[in-house]
Amino acid sequence: MPGLTKLPSFPANVPTHSLVVVDYQLLKAGHKDEIAKLWHAATHLGFWYLSNHGVDREVNAMFDVGAESLALPMSEKMKYEQGDNGDSFGYKAKGMIVTDLNGTRDTVEFLNIAQDDAMSWPQPTHCTYPSTVNARMNDAVIPFIRKSMAVNNTLLDIFERLLGLPRGSLAQLHAMDEACGSEARIVKTPPNQNSAGIGAHTDFGTLTFLHNRLGGLQVMPPGTQEWLYVKPVPGYAICNIGDALAIFSGGVLRSNLHRVMPPPGEQSRYERYSVAFFTRPKDTVVLRPLAEKSAMVAEAAAKDPRDEYTSGATAGEWTARRIRKLRVRNRKGPETWYESKGTEHQSLKHTPETIRATA
Repeated sequence: MPGLTKLPSFPANVPTHSLVVVDYQLLKAGHKDEIAKLWHAATHLGFWYLSNHGVDREVNAMFDVGAESLALPMSEKMKYEQGDNGDSFGYKAKGMIVTDLNGTRDTVEFLNIAQDDAMSWPQPTHCTYPSTVNARMNDAVIPFIRKSMAVNNTLLDIFERLLGLPRGSLAQLHAMDEACGSEARIVKTPPNQNSAGIGAHTDFGTLTFLHNRLGGLQVMPPGTQEWLYVKPVPGYAICNIGDALAIFSGGVLRSNLHRVMPPPGEQSRYERYSVAFFTRPKDTVVLRPLAEKSAMVAEAAAKDPRDEYTSGATAGEWTARRIRKLRVRNRKGPETWYESKGTEHQSLKHTPETIRATA
């Protein structure tokens, strides 16, 4: 599929959510109206399209890396399997995690490449990767990660200012002086599926920079019980807030519920690939509202106190717990699914019907 130039159109008869389009170049230029659009999207749905991001060549190269790597024999891919201890980096085979409280298995495989490993290449920091990744590290993987980091860091600088945080507050939490969970991900969904590829969840980290060619991503708008597709638009990235940034902001910024379903209509007959970059804090950073640094954050956290604001978990612990509790071999029952949750936990606990793995 990555090499195809013509794919079926996204169908017009499925319910979709129209995301705000934010122009990255206007953001960098300090355009006030564009910054206001970003703020509205980040504080309401937590998702937006990002145009003119300048990473298209690198994204296309990563689609190719994904196709080459995920086409390797299973025996080769399993040498790099994540395991059941909460590790994020490496390969995840189809059916290794659950997608709902009933224990339904996922239908996707993916490969995660650590930012730390790319930045320390050729010396591994966390783990090693298949030969197909190593062969493209310099001309595809590292350029994609570096440009994705630049995009997300620009967005973080804007959010930092708008939250009233001192300059450098968020940057320091994501500095490269310690290990972190930031990673690139390539996902492959087989054709002709009828259940969730990735179940309902919020993202673990700070910001997500996502690229799709076929539909499949769905969001649940706040205050509703309805799943709506997000239509992929050529040249547009899909960005969203993760748990860490929602917590740092005291809930001002929204980490919203979403899932990955089979592509709609004729698109379902094709393999679906997606490429993403997840920015996450340093592993040792404690996830808590930055209330002492911002009146806005302090007020928001006091108005709506939540358990995750005082969990004491570090970013590394938060991510490892969520991954570990999703692994099939670690499942003990529905309670394990709830134990895997992030900032969506409260709503999911009271409305489990919203997280069924089937459409």
